[in-house]
Amino acid sequence: MTIEKIILADDHSFIRLGLIQLLKDEYPGVTIKEVSDGETLVKEVIRADWDLVISDLDMNGCSGLDALEQIKAIKPALPVLILSIYPEDLYAIRVLKAGASGYLNKNSAPEELIAAIERIRMGKKYITSDIAEKLMETNPDKQPHESLSNREFEIFKLMALGKTISQIAEMLSLAPSTVSTHRSRVMEKLKLTTNSELTRYAISQHIISDIDT
Repeated sequence: MTIEKIILADDHSFIRLGLIQLLKDEYPGVTIKEVSDGETLVKEVIRADWDLVISDLDMNGCSGLDALEQIKAIKPALPVLILSIYPEDLYAIRVLKAGASGYLNKNSAPEELIAAIERIRMGKKYITSDIAEKLMETNPDKQPHESLSNREFEIFKLMALGKTISQIAEMLSLAPSTVSTHRSRVMEKLKLTTNSELTRYAISQHIISDIDT
């Protein structure tokens, strides 16, 4: 597989700039289209043909995870590499199960990005040995939050950060009633009753830190 056309999604222009420079240094003839949100990313995937999608995970509105699920429904063979500030043990398995070709922490060295792209170019998935082991595990003692759907997990994380239902609805482009329904399911699955309990749980599981709150 050749990499000639890449579409890059990130809501921070300076990150896009750095990634584009890195990609052009390694792949001088590559065409790169940059977008700043998941909704535009999905529209561009529908509109044109691409060899690779590189997308940030955390974007307002249609998140990288939302966009990934839509892209795999539209063009299941199109490889998607997800970048994130979150540690791989928090999101890597989720995005890989959703169809991503790889997951890379943004703090990784630049050569790791190229290594990930090269592995994807050969038709393989880019995962660390730790995540490979976790994917093979059948762990009966998995944590309650691992049973949350991708949407429930996103809402759980935002609630833990102190966001209100109306704020979450605006950030994820959802109706407040939909957010409330998901909140109820999250609380039920985690066996929690208050937002403060939810925040303490998220901190104890290293999903957020004391600094975030």
